[in-house]
Parts: sequence; C-alpha cells; structure tokens
Amino acid sequence: MFASKRAAEQWLSVTETQIIKGEWIDPERAKVTLGSYADQWITQRPGLRPRTVELYRWLLRKHIEADLGGVELGKLSTAIVRQWRADRLAAGVSESVTAKAYRLLRAVLTTAVDEDKILQRNPCRVRGADRENPAERPILTVPQVFDLAGRMPERFRALVLLAAFASLRWGEVSALRRCDVAEDGSWVRISRALVEVPGRGLIVGPPKSRAGVRTLIVPAAIRRDVVKHLDAFVKPDHDAFLFTGERAGNPVRRPNFSQRTKWTEVVTKMGLKGLHFHDLRHAGNIWASKAGTSTKDLMARMGHDDMRAALIYQRATSDADERIADRLSKLVDKHRTGGTDDDDDGLSGQPVPVG
Repeated sequence: MFASKRAAEQWLSVTETQIIKGEWIDPERAKVTLGSYADQWITQRPGLRPRTVELYRWLLRKHIEADLGGVELGKLSTAIVRQWRADRLAAGVSESVTAKAYRLLRAVLTTAVDEDKILQRNPCRVRGADRENPAERPILTVPQVFDLAGRMPERFRALVLLAAFASLRWGEVSALRRCDVAEDGSWVRISRALVEVPGRGLIVGPPKSRAGVRTLIVPAAIRRDVVKHLDAFVKPDHDAFLFTGERAGNPVRRPNFSQRTKWTEVVTKMGLKGLHFHDLRHAGNIWASKAGTSTKDLMARMGHDDMRAALIYQRATSDADERIADRLSKLVDKHRTGGTDDDDDGLSGQPVPVG
C-alpha cells in the first residue's frame, strides 16, 4: 500500500492530526455513487415543493446521471465537472438548463461536504457555471394587455387582467376562490397555489415562497371586470374556484387554458409571437417598479422574500434614462442662456461645494 515505511508513518501522522481536529473523512464512505447519493438527497430534502422535486428529478435523470451517475463521490474532481458541463453545452443543451443542472449538482455535493462529511471539498468550482443568461422577455404595455384580455373568451378576461395588474403567477391565479376576492373586486388574497404534478394531477400547495402569502390591492381600473366575472362565472359557494372550464367547476389547467384561448394563435396575431403567460406577471412587476415603489413594497407585491428579484426590476430603464438626459439638457440650456438653477449640479462650470 505504501512505497516505504516513512510514507506510511507520514500518512499515519496526517490521519491522526485530522482525527484530532475532527477533519478526518472515511474514504470508504466516498465510494457511494453520485446517482445514488443525489437520488437520496432529493428524497430527504425538507420543504421542497412538488414542482421543485419534479424539476430536480428531471435534471438528475436527463442531465447528470448519464455522465456522472456512476462516478463515486470521492473520484469527482473540478476537471470532471468542468468537462461534464462542456459536454452538455456541446450536445446542444441550453445554457439555462445546464446552469440549473450545475446548481443542483453543487447543492448535492455541498451537503456531502458540510453535513455528511463524505468529501473534504466541493468539486463544483467552475467559475460562471451557475449563471443563466436568458433572452430578454418582452415587456407588455397596458394597451397590449387590455387588447390580449379582449381577445380571450369572456370567462378568462379577468384572469389575464389579474395576472398582469396584480403580478400573479399561474399557480396563484388559478387557485383563487370566491373567498379570496373582495365582493367589490378591491383586493385578492393569495394563500395557496395549484401545481401540476405528473401522475398526480393538480396539487394544492403553498405559494412559491414564504412571502407569497399576501393580500393585494386590485387597481380600481379593473375592479369592475373582476366583479362582472364573479357575477357571471363563479358559483356562490365560499370555496368555488374563480376560473374554471365550462363544466364541473374544476380549476382550469394550464394546457386547457392555452387550448381554449388559442393562446399561441392570438399572441402571434398581435405581433407577440412566443409570449408566455408569465410575461403578464413580468409586465406587472415592471409597471410597479416604475411607480416609484420601494424595494420592500415591491417585494411584498411580487411575493418574494429575496430582494434580488425586486432589484432587477428596479434597474435603470430606458425611459428613466431619457428623463435623466432631459434634465441634464435643461441644466445645460440654462447655463448657456445665463439662467440659474437651484439644483445646479456643477454643469455651470463653477465648483460644487462639498460638505
């Protein structure tokens, strides 16, 4: 096993030091294969939503197990992970999906390092591999949303308007019941979401995040549409679903909604080919951010407990940049005409007092 007695003594010395420091890892435990360990990781992970479990298992089966599933944890290295990522991209897998698979792999191996003490170091150290660069989604205008709502069957008009003007996800808007909406249409309460799980159908669960439980004020401009919908399409029962198919009163499912509304055909005719339903929520978030909303308030309306998403929506926009440029131009014009400005920012050429 060892080339010499001295080598064996050095190994023993290092091992004893690791044991004393609590850093020693039994190499036998690292012989478990990645596929087996990752499958167990998903099963034992607490608090995962059904849709998340479905996504993780799909990523594991489709993008990780084929190349890395049979590799022992102890034999994984950054070079192996880097090559696996490169092979995925070369096979035509999108950058977005590859990044999701990489983040799952990293999370699994982080548990192997931090909690189970199987590995000393996480081999997922490929710089930039966790980043997605999705294409910019279209930003709908208010007239476009009303145009789209007007092209929907009447029973789905309010669904489109609420998704946009209340920034609702599909699972949230499809789970709404009569008891979740004010009689005058002035507010909606989000307390649950519907998730489609293969083999199990629609499952009622919590919103996507803890902050997803919220009550939202509905803009006055669409309250009449909400009330009209309540009167025409919602049963009087307290727990009657707000949006259903024509029969049975069951909640409308995503594929059925797309089919009944001819969504793809409609958005293509509008010049919005490829528009996703989620783009309605995206538009609502953009409008809210432009209304001078604070980060905290925007997070509350969006149902996010992480401020990163809110900050993305609050990034500088082209119209805001135009207003800044116009303001700067006015200051220059005043300087050139000899005028004064109480808010002079140094464009006059005079030093600006500091302190």
